[in-house]
Amino acid sequence: MNTLMQRRKLLILENDRALRRELESVFSDLDVTSGETSEQALAIVRRTEPDVVLFDLGTAREPAVAAQSLELLRQILNISPDTKIIAMTEHDARELAVSAVGLGAADFYYKPLDAGVLSIVVRRALRIRELEEENWRLRERTGAMALEGIIGVSDAMRSLCRAVEKVAPTNATVLLLGDSGTGKELLARAVHRLSGRAHKPFVAINCAAIPDTLLESELFGYEKGAFTGAAKRTAGKLELADGGTVFLDEIGEMPASLQAKLLRVVQERTVERIGGRVPLALDLRIVCATNRNLDTLIGNGTFRDDLFYRISEVTIRVPPLRERQGDSLLLAQFLLQQIAERFNKPTRGLAPDAIRAIQAYRWPGNVRELENRIKGAVIMAEGVVVTAADLGLEDPGDDPEYLNLRVARQRAEAQAARQALAVARGNLSRAAELLGVTRPTLYDLLAKHSIDAAQFGRSAPHAPEAVASTPVSEPGQES
Repeated sequence: MNTLMQRRKLLILENDRALRRELESVFSDLDVTSGETSEQALAIVRRTEPDVVLFDLGTAREPAVAAQSLELLRQILNISPDTKIIAMTEHDARELAVSAVGLGAADFYYKPLDAGVLSIVVRRALRIRELEEENWRLRERTGAMALEGIIGVSDAMRSLCRAVEKVAPTNATVLLLGDSGTGKELLARAVHRLSGRAHKPFVAINCAAIPDTLLESELFGYEKGAFTGAAKRTAGKLELADGGTVFLDEIGEMPASLQAKLLRVVQERTVERIGGRVPLALDLRIVCATNRNLDTLIGNGTFRDDLFYRISEVTIRVPPLRERQGDSLLLAQFLLQQIAERFNKPTRGLAPDAIRAIQAYRWPGNVRELENRIKGAVIMAEGVVVTAADLGLEDPGDDPEYLNLRVARQRAEAQAARQALAVARGNLSRAAELLGVTRPTLYDLLAKHSIDAAQFGRSAPHAPEAVASTPVSEPGQES
């Protein structure tokens, strides 16, 4: 076995002591940790982030215990989404195993133990984990994002790209929520491109850009003679998207009179042209987007709640540029190169004051505003370097503090410690578990950052409280 595999971490959650020892022996070449209670399991996951968790879910004969096990599985994946969970069950607990996979378990295994077969299952999960890490390391080295055309390296954009990759192969209706200028249409095109409909049409229509009197005919089409000027039968945008994807941008601006007709399209996948009597069956994927708060629109009666539920099978929030730390400068450099080439300008880079200004500015207009400022700067710049003045931004003066790694680490440590103490209500043992550190290490952190634990709750350093334990499910036993 290679040295990389030997360093892999395996967490075994099994209440049967004899079986747990047998499992530890089977996987003695791995870095194995064991746990018996939910609290132990979560603390180990926070501290070690295991590659694989071998989890005995128990038996379907005890619904309450099974429910507790599934909830613990969900919590583990919330803490460490990349961890691969292998759910162990009895042969009569097929539905329990299926539920575990539905929640995110990578695989399942039916007892009794067959060391050879289980070893294959675990090592296959470890190999998948290893390949995923290699893939992300490659992306880090190349600076490439998961989606073509998406520029960014922030955690927010990585999460967004993962969500798009997950939903794209399905036929689920997608609702993209985000401020103007965040690139919602670009993401809608990515959903289409990564789906099985990529070779079919992608049809986009902006519900806010077309007058209400014309929007109906644009969407649904019309028959010859349906109204004055209807000289011939004309297919609507929905019909033109048959087999592919229709993108309804600014869906929150759609007039109430059309929402009922759109609801029928979403529900039945049929459309009737204006003046027509025969419904036309459609095979299309619907992606919608808006910068409006649809809950508010529903509350004041301007948007149908039944339509909202239909178009939001999967809802994806697109973060504004101000929440994408580090992306504004990366985007600026990319746009600068492209726009300079387009206008045949000799612009070669950003001046230091421009870099500081880009990083400090809040970008209320998001990527669209950034692109417009870069375009104007490239056109108007006197030299080969774009300055803050060329961008129409103020130079904040000093370099951002977060470029100092030592300061960033100290701030992150202090923030994490305060959050853990707040969640634990001042219980130092619990806070240490949440942080994945020992109590002495936590004491050092509190002293280093002058944090008073007493402000967060009721416990003191020398009066630790006991942490309640909830047993992991054991076949045939109540917790």
